[in-house]
Amino acid sequence: MRLMATPSDLELANRLADAAGEAIRPLFRGEWSEEQKADRSFVTEADKAAEAAMRAILEAERADDGIIGEEYGTRNEGARRQWVLDPIDGTTSFIAGRPIFGTLIGLLQDGFPVLGIIDQPIARERWAGRMSEGTTFNGKPVRTAPCRELSDAVLGTTSPHHFSDHEADHFMGLAKAVAERKIIYGGDCYNYGLVASGHVDIVCEAGLKLHDFAALAPIVEGAGGLMCDWAGEPLHAESDGTVLAIGDPARLEDVLEAMGHD
Repeated sequence: MRLMATPSDLELANRLADAAGEAIRPLFRGEWSEEQKADRSFVTEADKAAEAAMRAILEAERADDGIIGEEYGTRNEGARRQWVLDPIDGTTSFIAGRPIFGTLIGLLQDGFPVLGIIDQPIARERWAGRMSEGTTFNGKPVRTAPCRELSDAVLGTTSPHHFSDHEADHFMGLAKAVAERKIIYGGDCYNYGLVASGHVDIVCEAGLKLHDFAALAPIVEGAGGLMCDWAGEPLHAESDGTVLAIGDPARLEDVLEAMGHD
């Protein structure tokens, strides 16, 4: 079967994002409960409410599809089509009242991403991408930016604390190759939307889980960019959690060389 997502899949994904946003907005900078998970990350009332709202729609309308959710686990694990949900990517930003977190909605077919949504429900900003189709930002087409030299690039990562010592060495190799004053920290999924819109050139991260990156590849690639792991391989359900988003695919070899990868 050809890997693809249909217009009806995109319409459904947009409704999932709408439902998540309705659950999140009343709680932002308000009163809500939180708890710490086993991996020491935090989950809030808003995370749970948003995922529950999305799962309810999927369970009613796509009973045969699988669901992989950050907060409520997996349903129909063996399904060829899997919806991957991260209700709030960037929970720390949500807790801190910073509107640069996002709801991530991805669709995998046979383990490969074919559709993605990044929705920032406070600013009401939404990137949507579908394999073999262009990426849109609030319904209008967007494109990544050309980058002639790494020294011209804007580089983003969520936090250097997320890297192991070995991973940090690779990241610092890349950081030394770009302009020092063009490195940004923080942003989680929001940075990948900025790559798609041509404002950021490279995002480099490690330790990501499937729900962190499944939605991102169709968005960045639909806008003309490239997403891969640190070995330059396409992202899929079994990827190792190292992630590169590169707005100008011509810079891939330069990025890998700077990071110390062949």
